[in-house]
Amino acid sequence: MDRLLEGRVAIVTGAGQGIGHAIAVELVAHGATVVLADLDGGRAEAAARDIGARATGHACDVTEEADMHSLVGRTVDEHGRLDLLVNNAGITRDASLKKMTVEDFDAVITVHLRGTWLGIRAASEVMRTAKAGSIVNISSMSGKVGNPGQTNYSAAKAGVVGMTKAAAKELAHHNVRVNAIQPGLIRTPMTAAMSEEAFASTESTIPMRRAGDPAEVAGAVVFLASDLSSYMTGTVLEVAGGRGM
Repeated sequence: MDRLLEGRVAIVTGAGQGIGHAIAVELVAHGATVVLADLDGGRAEAAARDIGARATGHACDVTEEADMHSLVGRTVDEHGRLDLLVNNAGITRDASLKKMTVEDFDAVITVHLRGTWLGIRAASEVMRTAKAGSIVNISSMSGKVGNPGQTNYSAAKAGVVGMTKAAAKELAHHNVRVNAIQPGLIRTPMTAAMSEEAFASTESTIPMRRAGDPAEVAGAVVFLASDLSSYMTGTVLEVAGGRGM
């Protein structure tokens, strides 16, 4: 395998399972040293142990400014640099407009928007000084096409796209790139909670006629993290099997 990220240091939030874990695995496979962050610190540490020596796990609440600042600072202290941040942490609190509570709306908006913003701000402080770096924000096709029962999640993921473009414009002259990925239906613990009928119904709308694998999202992250995408910033890559075209 080509080691596109040899010697680079990355942070992946929400990396204890699902897409975040797959991203961490792929980054290490391509030569990076990866810090896995998760609200559940034990889960992050266990995931890192499974990956190997170039992975470590830490507890982090992405909605807390002090936690994100500490995570970035600790990474730089231990590894001497920070080349990549993947803002992947996310939650769902699905319900119809009629049944969704204000608390469930606020929780989803806070994790996805405040969490991503705090990550960009903390990482870019280090990257601006280094005059190099890549930030990859995980949005969702829900933020492009909208999903019933996900007014909170769809709004948050659309907001991630806008934030990505604004941050990309602010940081481009520092040689810090900011891009986003919009996964479609991916087989993860989050989508495993869907009913079989709902999953099959969504899968039938995909031109490739199948759900995606977390590793397929991770491959796009490797591309955006590497020099292969050195002239790309403010872009949104859809990893969705053609859904939403």
